[in-house]
Amino acid sequence: MLFTGKGDDGTTKLFGACPGARIAKTSQIFFALGSLDELNSFLGICKVKAKGVALDSLNLAETIDFLQQDLFIVQAELAGANYTIAKEKVTNLEKVIKEIEDQLPEIKSFFIPGSSELASLLDYARALSRRVERSVLDALNSDHKIGEETKAYLNRLSSILYALARLVNHKLGKVEAKPSYK
Repeated sequence: MLFTGKGDDGTTKLFGACPGARIAKTSQIFFALGSLDELNSFLGICKVKAKGVALDSLNLAETIDFLQQDLFIVQAELAGANYTIAKEKVTNLEKVIKEIEDQLPEIKSFFIPGSSELASLLDYARALSRRVERSVLDALNSDHKIGEETKAYLNRLSSILYALARLVNHKLGKVEAKPSYK
């Protein structure tokens, strides 16, 4: 069933909520869950664009798929399911970020997105991931909690997307424009 009509009054329920317990769709928790869904959907576009892009030993489309899978864990955890991001996932992100960093020239400034389509998409995903982190943290209260590893994962998420965008441009031989601040 794709609809029930129960939310027509502007309320809905979370996974594992008490029977009959409904929450306003305007609640911050749904903004956070919606932001996670938006990022995951946008990463799907990035993944499609990444297919066939060779980045040495890193399979970009596969890496993005792992991020998408992890975002479902974050969504489930935030909604009250018994899932959480494991420490190994945070450690793995850090490892991949470091491996990418080792392939890049030293980054000494910000860059203006737009050197290549795929890197621009990844930069947009990075910006979305920062909004996700803010909205999730804003939604946390006594009813909605996430683990410390999940918080760390969300913090690393923008870093890996930034690193992937830089790596794509580097491997494509694209020069990234720096802001002039004029």
